[in-house]
Amino acid sequence: MNLFYRNIPILATSQSMMMISNSLIITTSALVGFALAEDKSLATLPLALQFIATMLTSIPAAFLMKRMGRKFGFMFAIIFALSATILATIAIIYNIFLLFIVATICFGIFNGFGNYYRFAAADSVEHDLKSKAISFVLAGGLIAAFIGPNLANISHNWIDNAPFAGSYASLALVYIIAFSVLSFLKLPAQQSEKGHTTEASRPVRVIIKQPGFIVALICGMFGYGVMTLVMTATPLAMSHQAYPFSDTSFVIQWHIVGMFAPSFFTGSLIKKFGLFPILLIGTLSGFLCVTINLLGTTLNHFWFALMLLGLSWNFLYIGATTLLTETYRPAERAKTQAINEFSVFTTVALASLSAGSLQHLYGWKVVNMGVLPLLTIILMSILWLKFFSAGKRSYL
Repeated sequence: MNLFYRNIPILATSQSMMMISNSLIITTSALVGFALAEDKSLATLPLALQFIATMLTSIPAAFLMKRMGRKFGFMFAIIFALSATILATIAIIYNIFLLFIVATICFGIFNGFGNYYRFAAADSVEHDLKSKAISFVLAGGLIAAFIGPNLANISHNWIDNAPFAGSYASLALVYIIAFSVLSFLKLPAQQSEKGHTTEASRPVRVIIKQPGFIVALICGMFGYGVMTLVMTATPLAMSHQAYPFSDTSFVIQWHIVGMFAPSFFTGSLIKKFGLFPILLIGTLSGFLCVTINLLGTTLNHFWFALMLLGLSWNFLYIGATTLLTETYRPAERAKTQAINEFSVFTTVALASLSAGSLQHLYGWKVVNMGVLPLLTIILMSILWLKFFSAGKRSYL
């Protein structure tokens, strides 16, 4: 238990450093891409390729950390992040779109490892503390809401004639802090999966046929996909409406508050009320976000809708992660988590890639209408698991 209280702040701080960089990238990458790319419909391509890199890294990251340990994997990944800051800065200064893409791919590789912070927390605690452990680690991202977009806003003109080059250069300090903090990580013995080699491990086909796994995957994939599609298109939509960057930074900041502030109580709500109402509220918040976006494009519309989008993501992501941890044995941890992360970030990559084209070619309303089928699938899957699935869990 002492290790638990030692590690949660470390993992939460590491999460916050990752999300500071992600929030800065989310706030700026579409605008940088739009400035650097000759074909303006490719503005969100760098961010999309970042998510693709995260997707492709998720499986090898899981198995590398199974072999070498999660602490090694987390610290090793920061090498890619530091490289990315250098490449992105150079790309913006010298107006090289391809190099900026390489930089975002390196950011994505880092995230492919960093997304396991929450699993490192969940897998180190007893069953009834899993949702809290996940929540507390994700709560570290709240710091990013105030630092990431504001850092982008403050530093975007630090280097003359190269908007946002200074922003990406400033991320080097963020990653150095993350590396230093992770050096103090001391995971408990059960985090090493070598001790589970003699335990029966079911085939993948058995694991993925479980109703709980199916619904966890749907909520994780489509919940994150909806958030990514709308969030990625938002800076472009606001730029199209002639909002200054400070307003875009403000909206993204409060979107990230919506993503991570609920983490302080999401785990407790799950423990008290069960997963079903949390997943349901997350889904309904997504529908309400879309409704507000379709009603208008004032600053208040963007602000309130993106706050709700953050809340939707939080409840669905933490709920899906908690549900997923109930579907595997310790010996099945790496492959189950890898399948989940690969699937989630495949969807996220497609959503990010689609956002720029949909916004550029068809506009803000089409972007929002495009996520309605995904939200409907999430809703139907939750109701199916709650009321109709013979394999439903009592905690729903």
